[in-house]
Amino acid sequence: MIDIFCINASYLDKADPDLPVCLEQTVLVWIPLGFLWLCAPWHLISLCKRTQVKHKSKLYLFKQLVVSLLLLTAIAGLAVTLGEDYGPHSSSEKNSPVYYTNPVLFAVTWILMLLCQEAVRRRERAVDSTTLFLFWLLLVLCDIFPFQTLLRQALTESLSIGLTGKFITPTKMIEADAPMCTFNQHLLLFFVSMVMKGFKQSLVQEDMWELNEVETTAHISESFQQHVRSELGKARVRFQKTLKKRVVKNALQEETSQTGFTNSMGKGVSQDVLMMEDKKKNKDEKKKKEEKSYPSDWLIMSIYKTFKWILIESAVFKLLQDLLAFVSPQLLKMMISFTQKPSSYDWEGYLYAVLLLVVALLQSLFLQQYFQRCFVLGMKVRTAIMAAVYKKALVMSNDNRKESTVGETVNLMSADAQRFNDVTNFIHLLWSCPLQIVISIAFLWIELGPSVLAGLAVMVLMVPINGLLANKARKLQVENMKFKDKRLKIMNEMLNGIKILKLFAWEPSFQAQVEGIRGEELKVMRKFAYLTSVSTFVFSCAPALVSLATFAVFVGVSPDNVLTAEKAFTSISLFNILRFPLAMLPMLIASIVQTSVSKKRLEKFLGGDELESDIVRHDSSFNSAVSICDGSYAWERDAEPFLKNLSLDIKPGRLVAVVGAVGSGKSSLMSALLGEMHCTKGFINIQGSLAFVPQQAWIQNATLRDNILFGSPYEDKKFQNVIEACALGPDLKLLAAGDLTEIGEKGINLSGGQKQRVSLARAAYSQADIYLLDDPLSAVDAHVGKHIFDKVIGPNGILKNKTRILVTHGISFLPFVDEVVVLVDGRVSEFGSYKSLRASKGAFSEFLDTYAKEHSNQSTEEGNDIIPDTEDLEFMPDGDDTQPDFPPEDAVSFTLKRENSIRRSQRGGRLRKNSTLKVTEKAGETKKGQRLIEKEAMETGHVKFSVYLQYLRAMGWGYSVWVLIIYFIQNVAFIGQNLWLSDWTNDATVYYNKTYPASMRDSRVGVFGALGVAQGLFVFLGTLLLANASINASRIMHSQLLNNILRVPMIFFDTTPIGRVVNRFAKDIFTVDEAIPQSFRSWLLCLLGVLGTLFVICLATPFFAIIIVPLAVIYYFVQRFYVATSRQLRRLDSVSRSPIYSHFGETVSGLSVIRAYKHQERFLKHNEITIDENLKSVYPWIVSNRWLAIRLESLGNLVVFFAALFAVISRETIDSGLVGLSISYALNVTQTLNWLVRMTSELETNIVAVERVSEYCEIENEAEWVAQHRPPENWPQAGRLQFIDYKVRYRPELDLVLKGITCDITSSEKIGIVGRTGAGKSSLTNCLFRIIEAAEGHILIDDIDIATIGLHDLRNNITIIPQDPVLFSGTLRMNLDPFDKFSDENIWRVLELSHLKDYITGLEEGLQHEVAEGGENLSVGQRQLLCLARALLRKSRILILDEATAAVDLETDNLIQNTIRREFSHCTVLTIAHRLHSIMDSSRVMVLDAGKIVEFDSPNNLLEKRGHFYSMAKDAGISQQTVTSL
Repeated sequence: MIDIFCINASYLDKADPDLPVCLEQTVLVWIPLGFLWLCAPWHLISLCKRTQVKHKSKLYLFKQLVVSLLLLTAIAGLAVTLGEDYGPHSSSEKNSPVYYTNPVLFAVTWILMLLCQEAVRRRERAVDSTTLFLFWLLLVLCDIFPFQTLLRQALTESLSIGLTGKFITPTKMIEADAPMCTFNQHLLLFFVSMVMKGFKQSLVQEDMWELNEVETTAHISESFQQHVRSELGKARVRFQKTLKKRVVKNALQEETSQTGFTNSMGKGVSQDVLMMEDKKKNKDEKKKKEEKSYPSDWLIMSIYKTFKWILIESAVFKLLQDLLAFVSPQLLKMMISFTQKPSSYDWEGYLYAVLLLVVALLQSLFLQQYFQRCFVLGMKVRTAIMAAVYKKALVMSNDNRKESTVGETVNLMSADAQRFNDVTNFIHLLWSCPLQIVISIAFLWIELGPSVLAGLAVMVLMVPINGLLANKARKLQVENMKFKDKRLKIMNEMLNGIKILKLFAWEPSFQAQVEGIRGEELKVMRKFAYLTSVSTFVFSCAPALVSLATFAVFVGVSPDNVLTAEKAFTSISLFNILRFPLAMLPMLIASIVQTSVSKKRLEKFLGGDELESDIVRHDSSFNSAVSICDGSYAWERDAEPFLKNLSLDIKPGRLVAVVGAVGSGKSSLMSALLGEMHCTKGFINIQGSLAFVPQQAWIQNATLRDNILFGSPYEDKKFQNVIEACALGPDLKLLAAGDLTEIGEKGINLSGGQKQRVSLARAAYSQADIYLLDDPLSAVDAHVGKHIFDKVIGPNGILKNKTRILVTHGISFLPFVDEVVVLVDGRVSEFGSYKSLRASKGAFSEFLDTYAKEHSNQSTEEGNDIIPDTEDLEFMPDGDDTQPDFPPEDAVSFTLKRENSIRRSQRGGRLRKNSTLKVTEKAGETKKGQRLIEKEAMETGHVKFSVYLQYLRAMGWGYSVWVLIIYFIQNVAFIGQNLWLSDWTNDATVYYNKTYPASMRDSRVGVFGALGVAQGLFVFLGTLLLANASINASRIMHSQLLNNILRVPMIFFDTTPIGRVVNRFAKDIFTVDEAIPQSFRSWLLCLLGVLGTLFVICLATPFFAIIIVPLAVIYYFVQRFYVATSRQLRRLDSVSRSPIYSHFGETVSGLSVIRAYKHQERFLKHNEITIDENLKSVYPWIVSNRWLAIRLESLGNLVVFFAALFAVISRETIDSGLVGLSISYALNVTQTLNWLVRMTSELETNIVAVERVSEYCEIENEAEWVAQHRPPENWPQAGRLQFIDYKVRYRPELDLVLKGITCDITSSEKIGIVGRTGAGKSSLTNCLFRIIEAAEGHILIDDIDIATIGLHDLRNNITIIPQDPVLFSGTLRMNLDPFDKFSDENIWRVLELSHLKDYITGLEEGLQHEVAEGGENLSVGQRQLLCLARALLRKSRILILDEATAAVDLETDNLIQNTIRREFSHCTVLTIAHRLHSIMDSSRVMVLDAGKIVEFDSPNNLLEKRGHFYSMAKDAGISQQTVTSL
């Protein structure tokens, strides 16, 4: 029966072909049904499991309804057949069995379908099923043919509808029901809502979607860490083996070299040769040392093992896409032969056109799925690395911390992690490129035979050239990174110490330093750019040369070989496919090379030593809280121990003081107890938890309450007690939002004393068992110090039952402690109670006595403090305790020991901001000051056209115009070459069956080749010019940015986190340097490419012009929609990235505190949250790219379809050469269109960097450095100071800080300035240097109004010794005299005066001794003395002394005071005092209160007046007698 249907083979051999009914009713029905039956068991299994039944959605019910209806149609179909065969009107001819089996099969299938849909509904988190979707798709596709057969029958025979009921397929219904989910996934329809939102309004962080569990940092990091542990373990084993081998090898080498040496001496080899050999050897050794001093080659493996499934999935998609790419050229070939054969049927042409469309669409879908996975993979790799770096930083050993500064570690998180991200995006090209090359060559061989080898030879020749260029590029890249690191390090320091730069007018010197490094960096970049242009030249020539070589050989080998359109254009489209892998491989190799540099850096950091966790034991069998048994501790693994043979035993609940001179190892002892040092012998045992108050308070950028709670739960009563005890109550009243006030980065809106007290409050709140207090009382004045000792630390304080170890310089507290430990040169010289040590007349009592003698001539009262027989220790009664006084204005305790340095220079003197917050306003308005740090400004909407112009202007107009012209000519040459080829192929028809003239052949080949080489040359020229232009732009923009940032008023730095400014110099300048030129070039080439393609297609088939307009409109809208969203997502990305780095920097500077409190986990969590916030904007950005690509590629595919369609329609009038040309161009346009939009948006995204840089170039500057009106040569001669009704406020919207100061200070007077916190003492010095400008009134120095002269003229002629001794990395000499104004003799003289001469002569390099970042290899005392030396060197007539004595031990303090008295006797000296003793010998004392002068007279008169000064003196224990005895 079936035979009747299927015998006829001529179905396709007519103008309107059709499939045999037999095939339609059997094979086409069974394919989809078979597929479903195979997949059904998997669904049915889940029906058997017991799951929570979810509610039935409307969609689900609708689906079940449709399937039920289909079941009914199947039964109806069976009934109809039965009726026809056995009914009353049945004919003798029965229906074939197929009409019985099919309805039955369908009925069973629909019942299965009902069950499957129920199963999908029950599955956890499943919206829909891919298998069911594919079933519906197959069903619809297979039913198209029977459906069109029925339509034809209906049209030709006009049969009654009854017949069509034979096989009803409700196609419409099926389409409606086709499950949306898979579609959704592949076409990314779910993203439309975000795109629409982004188009209507600018997206903000709150619009971002939550991440899936699998995409969160915590999940990624956890799986990555597992693999890292195993891989790193293996690598460490390998490393140990190589180390052993190396040791053996070195020993052998040494033996041979020694014998060699004696031989050569015997032979009389000249000494020079030996020297040179030695040098070479040293170099080699150095190289070796650098190469492998850490376990290597484990990172890539860990990444692979963590993410291998995504890798495999994406590889499958990539493979499918690659194979499909080769179908198009074959279809093109058929298409060309179709146009050449007039006899072929029209439907063939249409079929090819449709097939071209289908293949292209499938290719697009696969490609986008592949990209989606790869970009998500890149994002995950970056996340894993960032989390790993952060985690490592928390457990880094001190040796490791020494090797990398904060800047470098942040660089690992930003630059290096990003490199890995970029490489993983394209990692599959490593195998895909060779695969494409091989397949292309195979197809080309089929077309052109052995001639392909000529083309291949050209390609192979390109490889070594390429390798050479890549190698050179790598070296330049490494060099470039070095300069970048160096430049950022200096920038970081400058921004941290910006206040010092301003006070000393040192900006020009540092600007020159940075400009110097930047110059070097640009030189390297220029070399790199030239290299790039050479490689671009090679690559743009490559395709032209390859096709030239192939065609020339093909035509030249034998006269029978004629270039036909089929051959030429199929080959050209294959060459076009070949172009991509050839261009990508070198780029990929280059980026892998760059990543290998990052890999080394990351492996070195992540594989480095960790802090040994077993240095401190926690053995509960000991009966003491802290015991050290014969311990020696060093800062580095192989260094000499710094603390030697320590033995200490501290019982629970004791208060132990640790005293000793500067550098005796007090802070090191604290570090040893925290487990931060290497133990060379002995051990430490600690029972219970620790709390640590470092000498240099570490404050987080969070609210004041969060800083104190530090992760503990909030309990109101406990919190209030701690606040009260730490004397923070009055300060909270002054802060705008109380304890919810946001504290700026590094605590800039707190004074030094407030920071120290917050740090102490944090410890007190933490309820630990043992408290390590590293000199917390140094930063507060006597009055507050006493309060804190009584209420917190002392015998009656809130910590009275805890074990407390207190490092202190304050001798007055010693009688109240249980035991005193005296340290001398890293050893315990004495240990015992205060009385027993006084009695033993050892080092301790000597120390006290000598100190007392020195001090007795200053103040008997303080003398009494120092030789305390207990009765003398009756403290003066407290002053009025309710006064909101306390913290000394800003004494930052800056005394971290040399080695224990926290690797970040403190922000020099950025602490004065508190005055702005000290304004008590009406309660209703308080919230104004709550936020100190403004949210980072983020431009929204379009990037203004002026920004592009600004960049072009920086490049130079001449350059810009020439680049355009040259690229345009190159494009013309490209089109010309292809038109020439099209014309050449037509020769095949002209000279059909004739001999092809040799001259003709030569001219064809010659012109073709010349046009190819011309393209290459023009690209080379264009790239060269563009490179020069963009380096020009980079130079100009960086200079403008640097120039402006140094001229910005101080207030800007107080309200802007440093990370944000550094980000401008790092990320944004990097974008301007490297990303913008590249995306600009690509954009230009893409634009010209698209225009060229459209031009060629219109030339071939003028009809096409009609389609261009609607396509362009759709294209424009898709692009606008996308760009709006994408750009905003990119901006969100860069804004949400800053907090990651800020938090990281903050963590690294507070490491010892975080470790002491054991809060590593909490910080890890916080880091994960910050990275997640960033991922929330990265993930949609990736999806947005794919969303766009799918839509654009569909448009491109339509271009191909229409080009083919019009070629079919006008096949009569068009020659095959042009058909080939227009379709092969169209095939190319899909990618180019996609790239064009991508480049447009990338350019827009990157140009944002120019916008951000120029934003900082336009911030309002402070006054000019040098004005027209300059003071006389040696002004100020007398040093007279006059304030005339002087008023000042920090920012226009805030209240006055100084409210009309009027006073007259005569030449060489010594003035002391005192006042409670917030009285305006620091503001007064800021005004003298014009750090803040007057609101009203004047300051005259020697009768010249300081507001009329340039800032540098003013700042160079008055001197300040600031509170915080800020030093910069560089030589000692540079720190004293950055402009090289003074001779060495002068410098040695001032070093002698400041008691540093002996120390510095003892250093190997003397004045050239390198100071570490933030001056960390000098003690605080030495740093303070260097600041004194700076002042002595300048020798100006006016000296301002912002007393920093708090952080310095008593000896240094004395040295400084005496030197100042002696050396500055002829100068006017203003001293801002925190200890009244130091100003009791001033000629007059100015008492400030709330911004006004309340008293101004000699100390004696003021004491007689019994006013403000008297009550302050009484608090400090100074009476009338004291002064008379002075």
